Amino acid sequence: MVGDAFLRAAGRGVLGQLEHTAGVFALLGRALRNLGALRARPVRSVFFRQVYFTGLQALARTGGIGALIGVIVLTQVASLVGKNAALGGQILVWAVIRELGPLFAAIIVISRSVSAVAAELGSMRVNREVELLRSLGISPLRYLVVPRVAGVAASLVALTAWFEAATIAGGLAFSSLIVQLPFLAQLRSIGGALAAGDIGISLLKSALFGLVVAATACYHGLRVGASITEIPQVTTRAVMQSLSLVVVANVLLTVVFAT
Repeated sequence: MVGDAFLRAAGRGVLGQLEHTAGVFALLGRALRNLGALRARPVRSVFFRQVYFTGLQALARTGGIGALIGVIVLTQVASLVGKNAALGGQILVWAVIRELGPLFAAIIVISRSVSAVAAELGSMRVNREVELLRSLGISPLRYLVVPRVAGVAASLVALTAWFEAATIAGGLAFSSLIVQLPFLAQLRSIGGALAAGDIGISLLKSALFGLVVAATACYHGLRVGASITEIPQVTTRAVMQSLSLVVVANVLLTVVFAT
């Protein structure tokens, strides 16, 4: 009996997650088909506000975390293989540009913006602002969802590039000052290991992650009913599903690009 109840609960959970995932990608598809709404000035205003909140306000924290990650990576490399400038630069590129950069930047955006977007849209649902927009002939999809999806995706691409630059700069500064590895030798090793394809894959990942996490936040935020007590539950679901989708997408993209 207990086993049957557990299986039924697990089955309901899996079906619920599949339903939410399908809803997220359906909303994302509709948003992408309506990107032309950004030509309207009010929609662009929402887009720029989202870029300011998600991108500009996160620059300091993202840069600081990136620099610390660079220090950690090169500290571990130095402890394992000693003073090897070429290997340190190559590992920094392999670990950060190809994998950690898009993933860490996405996690920072999820922690700051997904819950905020979901809570904001949830509050608008509770206060019946979404229905008011419809009564005025304004599409909530075009005015609320499209600029947020585009703004989060654009911000995540920029934050990924900033995170990776800060990681490399922090790692080089640490290894030059503390481990006393030659700065120019490390810079040359990074330049030799870094290919245009690596940068392209990194930015492509970040753009896809941004689209997915923004659509997830909007999807769950717009599912809030009439009760304000639903907002904390919705924001938690939005954050957890965003993390899950980003990790799964990162694994799939890594496998695709590695083969």
